[in-house]
Amino acid sequence: MKADLHNHSYFSDGFLSPRDIVKLASDANCDLFALTDHDSTNGIVEAKSEADKLGTNLVNGVEISAFWRNSAIHIVGLGIDIDNDELQTGLEFNQTLRKERAKKIALGLWRSGIKDALEKAQMLSGGHMLTRTHFAQMLISEGYCKDMKSVFRRYLTGRKPGGVRVEWKDFKEVIKWVQSSGGKALIAHPFRYRMTHTKIKNMLIDFKEANGDGIEVINANSSDQEISLGNQWIEEYDLLASVGSDFHGWPNQRVQIGNLAELTNNSRAIWSYL
Repeated sequence: MKADLHNHSYFSDGFLSPRDIVKLASDANCDLFALTDHDSTNGIVEAKSEADKLGTNLVNGVEISAFWRNSAIHIVGLGIDIDNDELQTGLEFNQTLRKERAKKIALGLWRSGIKDALEKAQMLSGGHMLTRTHFAQMLISEGYCKDMKSVFRRYLTGRKPGGVRVEWKDFKEVIKWVQSSGGKALIAHPFRYRMTHTKIKNMLIDFKEANGDGIEVINANSSDQEISLGNQWIEEYDLLASVGSDFHGWPNQRVQIGNLAELTNNSRAIWSYL
């Protein structure tokens, strides 16, 4: 099974259209593919149309921002009903928070001497959802930083000029949004958060107690050690396993759809439960 269940289009912070992303998945011979835009399902209809045309097996997905113990985490919902009212009400709440954050980021950057940040970031977003990635790409194109890692470190986190705290909903509520729509809720890229292994394990314990379904064991940047720990923890905490590249498609990013390590623990693979 060649699956890639974590990808973004320009309906959130990706560069390409849903149609183009599905074409890439087809070209990569993905057996199973998901579009998981941040806090939005607006690209799913277009993706489904292209997937049907190409014979690609598309899973409806979304990636939702949430809080766990005062830390921001992302929960991927797979196999969702995009017409579910509870899910869409939750996503609309997050979209409002994102709009407010974008204005605050622009104000913080303006105070640090970077003018017209909001307008320039909006041009990159193409009129769709405005995210931190758009501000980051704008700052790179304007020559303030050379790459995503440095731009987030210098401008967009913590007490930096564009660092803005957002009061997302508790992860327990977000899990309910996903599951109310018939989907499975999984923690995205668990090793990407600034957490020790002990803290990650505490998160998994709480997630399981809240009836969460699984974790993303493999992404495009996973190390062998991370994959090994992920496989160990899904057994230890009785969770399902997913894989996803977290593809965004910006020209200065190297991640490719479908270019992932193979999931060895197929008995817990998420696709058996979708």
